[in-house]
Amino acid sequence: MSPFTLIILSFSLILGTVITMTSSHWLLAWMGLEINTLAFIPLMARNHHPRAVEASTKYFLIQATAAAMLLFASATEAWITGGWQISQLTDPFTTTIITIALALKIGLAPAHAWMPEVMQGLDLPTGLIMATWQKLAPFTLLIQIHQTDQNLLIFLGLTSMLVGGLAGLNQTQLRKIMAYSSIAHMGWLVLIMQFFQSMSFLALLIYFVTTFSTFLVFKLNKATSINTLATSWAKTPVLTALTPLVLLSLGGLPPLTGFMPKWLILQELTKQELAPLATVAALTALLSLYFYLRLTYAMTLTMAPNNITNTTCWRLLSTQNTLPITISIIATLLLLPIAPALVMVMNY
Repeated sequence: MSPFTLIILSFSLILGTVITMTSSHWLLAWMGLEINTLAFIPLMARNHHPRAVEASTKYFLIQATAAAMLLFASATEAWITGGWQISQLTDPFTTTIITIALALKIGLAPAHAWMPEVMQGLDLPTGLIMATWQKLAPFTLLIQIHQTDQNLLIFLGLTSMLVGGLAGLNQTQLRKIMAYSSIAHMGWLVLIMQFFQSMSFLALLIYFVTTFSTFLVFKLNKATSINTLATSWAKTPVLTALTPLVLLSLGGLPPLTGFMPKWLILQELTKQELAPLATVAALTALLSLYFYLRLTYAMTLTMAPNNITNTTCWRLLSTQNTLPITISIIATLLLLPIAPALVMVMNY
């Protein structure tokens, strides 16, 4: 792909998300989602690999279905009430349809089955975009909707956390593991969304930071499966020592940054007198933590068979830019002490 084409697609990707985030009209929001989707599909298929083409086709069909549901529900709402405003949904039927459509776009369970298969067909940078940036526009719409039924979001959140934790246990491919990790994290965001929207946005930002670090680690090691991680000690020994902390931060283990959103979300659920819900959410976090521990074990506590030639790789200078991964790892590990300041900002 030529640099000029890549710049145009990247600009369109950003433009579509910004249009959706800044619009208050359903038609403009739908248009932004379509621009975003149509700009991302060529990025998915740029490798001209059969798996990439298959993944981009599946992604197009799912996103087109969700966009059609969104347009149908918003037109029905306009027919019933005469308004196209995003924040003024009043009909329970259209609100439910729009919520399900946005859940399909984000990949919430039980509408999640497309995401691991699509993620497996992409390269790591494109998978990073799908796991982070592509969540932003649907999440912005979901957070603006006044939910008439809180049980729907609670069901979607709990189901996503359970499915993301259980289905990720038996995976060996890193991209599928990150897909199920994304499903589980989106469950946490949706669960707290109706009670404390600022907390949900903070959790999304922390998820972006930790996922960005994890994908950069996999890219630097050129790893796509758990077995490949076992050879990373010979290539990047310092990064191999830091990666377990990054993975445990993604799993939400204190005193790392990833513990912050889970801690604050459980605290808020308890304040809302939803202690049983908070207990179930905390137990599902253990499921996700298990497969992060599997990755940690494969990377640091196992040693793949290597000959003398392979073990000299780490002595060679790397040509990859390490500044982004340095900044992201520092943020992934050391942001927990500023949690009180973030809570104060959210309260304002």
